Amino acid sequence: MQINLKDKVALVTGGSLGIGRAIATTLAAAGATVAINYKGNQAAADEVVQAISQADGVASAFQADVSQGAEVEQLFKAVLERYGRLDILVNNAGITRDTLLLRMKEDDFDAVLNTNLRGIFLCTKAALRPMGKARGGRIINLTSVVGLMGNAGRANYAAAKAGIIGFTKSTAREMASRGITVNAVAPGYIETELTGVLSEQIRSAILENIPLARLGTPQDVANMVCFLASDAAAYITGQTMTVDGGMVMQ
Repeated sequence: MQINLKDKVALVTGGSLGIGRAIATTLAAAGATVAINYKGNQAAADEVVQAISQADGVASAFQADVSQGAEVEQLFKAVLERYGRLDILVNNAGITRDTLLLRMKEDDFDAVLNTNLRGIFLCTKAALRPMGKARGGRIINLTSVVGLMGNAGRANYAAAKAGIIGFTKSTAREMASRGITVNAVAPGYIETELTGVLSEQIRSAILENIPLARLGTPQDVANMVCFLASDAAAYITGQTMTVDGGMVMQ
């Protein structure tokens, strides 16, 4: 199946590194024009834009903190002014502040919820205006298997990611009549900078719980996002797709 996103405009939040970068480049390879949002690392965002341009794609970088309402408004205004439309929103931006619950400070909890959950609320709300007017669109929210099964030392992250799943279902029901689908993708353990620091002992313990016996790659996640953004997924909404090698089977 060949996915064709030609003439589509996609916005990827947190699109400068890791999974976000893979999503941005994969959407561009399928023909989409990609707006890459970043919070602070402009150099990394510019590298993604350059990589897409060198592959004959079209992309631009846009700075904004998705946890801040005013910045989100400016982000969407800038994207619409640049490209005139928005067909695909990938809510990928996220942070971690892991620690055991008894040691977790209120700021640790609030920061993760503000970026990982509030950010999706703000961006989705902003996207619904142009998508609703166009009577169509695709919204893909990045959650995590941690939101499905929990994880010690990550109560804030798990709460945010579980919240995304509920948010996805509710918005999918609200927006279906306007031709907008809303789905979530829940990655498992993916080879990124975060998992690169794991000890061999921890890595081995993780692999014992993954039937496919390997960590995923950012491309594995990007492939699922690209599918959900395409016409091939037109009859799929309100779902959470796990990309985890079989670690969590629902």
